[in-house]
Amino acid sequence: MSEIAPAADRFVRIDEVKRRVGLGKTMIYQLIQDGKFPAPYKISPAAARWSEREVMAWIDDVKDGFEGKRRKV
Repeated sequence: MSEIAPAADRFVRIDEVKRRVGLGKTMIYQLIQDGKFPAPYKISPAAARWSEREVMAWIDDVKDGFEGKRRKV
């Protein structure tokens, strides 16, 4: 009767987001402004963090292509 619980989401800092997506801070914030990248959560007046799940979902979308085309590997 044991159910597998979904993995807990965690917040990540901009440095980890940059490392995972391979983009710089300026480009990430431009994509956020254009509505093409998940916005951070403000956890305090001076701190913003991204949902790891949302960032990973964005990476998966990019792999599939924004038009839904799968890249030939």
